[in-house]
Amino acid sequence: MSRTLKAPARFETEVKKSRFLALAERCPSEQNARDFIERIKDPSATHHCWAWRSGQAYRFDDDGEPGGTAGRPILAAIEHQDLDEVAVVVVRYYGGIKLGTGGLARAYGASAGDCLRHAETEPLVAMAAMHIGLPFDLIAIAHQLLDRHQANKTEERYTSDGVELFVDCPRPTAERLRQELKDASGGQVRFRSG
Repeated sequence: MSRTLKAPARFETEVKKSRFLALAERCPSEQNARDFIERIKDPSATHHCWAWRSGQAYRFDDDGEPGGTAGRPILAAIEHQDLDEVAVVVVRYYGGIKLGTGGLARAYGASAGDCLRHAETEPLVAMAAMHIGLPFDLIAIAHQLLDRHQANKTEERYTSDGVELFVDCPRPTAERLRQELKDASGGQVRFRSG
């Protein structure tokens, strides 16, 4: 089973007077990764090299370093730790001494690898998206069942005939949640696609 980050991680090291700050965060989508990268950008840094992986999708960027010396070694560190839904940014503060292509690849890869090795991880649980419609008087019961099944409500909309909940539920318990909602509502709950 794949693993992902339980919490953001950070690791800092110095190589020949250049400071390398590796930051890692769980990012299920490429947009999450790009938002993370923008959020941590430091104008005083020389480079913000990064890699992201989620399932079969991946991206990486050398941010001005010679091709293949930063993004790819960061991605290799993610893959070596067998992590998924993860982005790692290695911020470099240039110290005045050139490292060469081999030195850069080792510095970026080692920074990312050390950051991920020290990070707290957890099993990655596949989620099922659910769209649930129910009368107003069942909202409290629905929230209790969502909590019991560790489902995350992503959106709640009020309509003329009740409430619509958009939920991400761990796939192994999705069918049980669906059945318990039906039972608790006497069949009044509606499940929609999309």
